[in-house]
Amino acid sequence: MESRKIRVGIDTGGTFTDVVAVDEESGAVVTTKTPSTPADPAQGFLTGIEKVLAKLGETGDAIGAVSHGTTVATNKLLEGKVENLGFITTEGYEHVLEIARQSVPDGYGNSYFWVKPDRIVPADRVRTIGGRLAFDGSEIRPLVEDDVRTAARFFADRGIRTIGVCLMHSYANPGHERRVRDILLEEYPEATVSISSQVLREYREYERSITTLVDAAVKPNIRNYVNNIANRLREFSSDEGEARDIPFYVMKSNGGVLSAKEVVHQPITTVLSGPAAGALGAALIASVAGVEQVLTCDGGGTSTDVTVVVRGEPALTTEGRVGAYPSKIPMIDVVTVGAGGGSIAWQTPEGTLRVGPQSAGADPGPLCYGKGGSEPTITDAHVLLGRIPPHLLGGEIPLDTELARKGVEQLAHQLKLDFEACATGILEVSAWNQANALRQITVKRGLDVRDFTLVTFGGSGSLLACRLVDILGLKDVLVPLNPGNVSAFGLLTVDVRNDYVQTHVCRHDRLEIAELQSGLDALAAEAEIALADEGFGESERKYARSADLRYLGQAFEVRVPVGDGPVTPELMDEAAERFHQAHKELYGYDFRGDPHQHVEWVNLRVSGIGPIKRPTLNEIAAGTGAESAVTGTRPAYFDEWVTTQVYDRARLGAGDVLEGPAVIEEFSSTIPVHPGFRARIDTFGNIRITKIADSNGANR
Repeated sequence: MESRKIRVGIDTGGTFTDVVAVDEESGAVVTTKTPSTPADPAQGFLTGIEKVLAKLGETGDAIGAVSHGTTVATNKLLEGKVENLGFITTEGYEHVLEIARQSVPDGYGNSYFWVKPDRIVPADRVRTIGGRLAFDGSEIRPLVEDDVRTAARFFADRGIRTIGVCLMHSYANPGHERRVRDILLEEYPEATVSISSQVLREYREYERSITTLVDAAVKPNIRNYVNNIANRLREFSSDEGEARDIPFYVMKSNGGVLSAKEVVHQPITTVLSGPAAGALGAALIASVAGVEQVLTCDGGGTSTDVTVVVRGEPALTTEGRVGAYPSKIPMIDVVTVGAGGGSIAWQTPEGTLRVGPQSAGADPGPLCYGKGGSEPTITDAHVLLGRIPPHLLGGEIPLDTELARKGVEQLAHQLKLDFEACATGILEVSAWNQANALRQITVKRGLDVRDFTLVTFGGSGSLLACRLVDILGLKDVLVPLNPGNVSAFGLLTVDVRNDYVQTHVCRHDRLEIAELQSGLDALAAEAEIALADEGFGESERKYARSADLRYLGQAFEVRVPVGDGPVTPELMDEAAERFHQAHKELYGYDFRGDPHQHVEWVNLRVSGIGPIKRPTLNEIAAGTGAESAVTGTRPAYFDEWVTTQVYDRARLGAGDVLEGPAVIEEFSSTIPVHPGFRARIDTFGNIRITKIADSNGANR
């Protein structure tokens, strides 16, 4: 039998499916891309595996494990296709979704015009049941089981098969909710049920309700998709004629992976699966290159995802949103904008130019794909301005520049602009859309964007890098090797990870050591069971403890690490000190030493981590001068038409330097280097782009 030495990472995007395989014996890394298949995402997934195995000259028997980033849950939520959903809550709380947080987007100046969006569950599909718990989990009134049976029949009669359950204070005691779930499945076995005490054991009823309902809504889709792929993976391998289960992991939003058999029970954890993998891959690449403060810019065909990474760790949030829905599960802090290669350029009724969020996707795609697209896109503008070659994926996808020209000229005519101004305008609007997303994760979080290096990847992520440096005043840009496959590479760098939370509200000066210790131990015990189920031995398991703290009377918390070891007064004070420091960094002030201001603990958290072996990044050979990588010239437009040298990235070596205007091409991506910028290849093969300083030493 062959050794199972190949680990495969697969990231399914809206336009392309990216694949990276690493041979754990030789360390060889092989990458490829294949068009996504939106009608049946599993088809693009399997085609990708076939392509990468053929490149390695291996069969399915050699696959040791597959890690996957999926957009199935994200797309369902972004498209708002959440229907046929029922909700069960405590008697008297049927309007929890309607009342929500009583907040109006953009402040109350907007309240006259703002129309409240449709609820995730209409009022006529909400059922309430008798029974009540107190905030500490003690029972005030017993559960009325007949109410649950009545609700089950109500949903069954209407064919509502997906049900979310969120009862008051179930974070403190899950007993009532678990009984509700058991009765529902007894009365209505076809139903899919999510209970809040399993999805999010955290207080704040509205967020807990919505998070649970979103989990229920995506559960059937994720279950079908993951099980379909797991079954089809069996066909790739056979031991003496018998199929075997290939270990199959799915990326979670929190920066970890989980086995397919477990992830179907917590599908909401996959909602930002792909972007999370990209952030982790870029973080590892930047860290090896010696860069600690990083903004990641992952540009695909449909959208661009941006994140912030400090000292190798992407920022986490529990205040995230997916489409219209808030989500309280821990996720890497990703901001997504509809500015991908396929984003459509259009004229508003007021006569202005807009780009996105609508996308031509993979099918029909941009005009230049020649597959029936009818509106100009960002990719069409790039190809017409000579920024990208007249083909993609090394010639696999030829581009029809004439079709693109007709579409852009038509839009230019409507806008009363000349052709070049219209195409440049499309790219400029797109660059500002991306810049605004980058500001959201830096300036809005109290970080100075000028301190950061931008890591650009994804098929379209590097096309506007130089403009982003100009707009934001960034330090420099790093473009990794095989930038189109960084998300898939990231999947091979990810540990197994599960997060557990328990609300425990108490003033710092009244906190009991025994209570805190037992709370953290209970969460660690849950994490330990999950890691054991995932096959990690006792010596391999790691645990990361943290807590959400705030000043008494505040509405929001700040998460800080809690040290390892037994809980002591010193360990608790150390966490409080970290909170003061973090509060000062975030908000510019703290109340350290003020006897009138008390610190309050709100949530305890434990993450169980099962480490995996990461691929190593190798140094590349020294270059012989950038001139040896020149493949020719073509006219490109940078404020004017200029003859631009074209470089083959594969021929550039460490230490090679070139100056713009230039275009660097490779299989999965293209990097235009604007006039006034310099590109240098570092020892790991990354392209480092900086602004050239003028004679006075200032950047120009």
